[in-house]
Amino acid sequence: MDIILKYFPNLSENQRTQFSQLVELYAFWNAQINVISRKDISALPIRHVLHSLGIAKVQSFKPGTNILDVGTGGGFPGIPLAILFPETRFHLVDSIGKKIKVVKEVAEALELKNVKAETIRAEEVKGEFDFIVSRAVTNMDEFVKWTKAKIAKKQQHELKNGILYLKGGDLTEELQHFPKAKLFDLTNYFEDEFFETKKVVHIPLKKR
Repeated sequence: MDIILKYFPNLSENQRTQFSQLVELYAFWNAQINVISRKDISALPIRHVLHSLGIAKVQSFKPGTNILDVGTGGGFPGIPLAILFPETRFHLVDSIGKKIKVVKEVAEALELKNVKAETIRAEEVKGEFDFIVSRAVTNMDEFVKWTKAKIAKKQQHELKNGILYLKGGDLTEELQHFPKAKLFDLTNYFEDEFFETKKVVHIPLKKR
């Protein structure tokens, strides 16, 4: 996981150990429950772990922050972010139970006390969150419908509470209803060609 250290050099010894264990853990669980395409396992450090950590380049989470990861799949972006921010609480949800089983097993193996994983639809999640993170699970209109009622009022970060969404390509049409959306190109933070069209989209949301 040298690629992680290249961009996040100030990791603790425990964080380094946790990141180094990720590839082996996902290789083991993916062989039993397919949550990542088989050909992608070898590219896990860049395409899944570092991609997830793109959110951290845009916004560093303060201790006590509550984050909801919607459609987490095998645990992305939630698991890498939970390693990076051990004092932030992460609630990882997906409607597919076998994916959440993998998330729970990985979180337990890494001793991530700040991760809660649940098989549930996003609309049914209770509670309020500073940010809702995700990796391109649906179009933005739909995603905002699912999540807009779950944003906490109290602000404590540079970016306003709302959505931090990892997505690639031309997003002009998809974001036409969100004039306050701000795009952060991941090529500004990471050199690998994988990130050429990848972005973090921030959409501030107020609870109605």
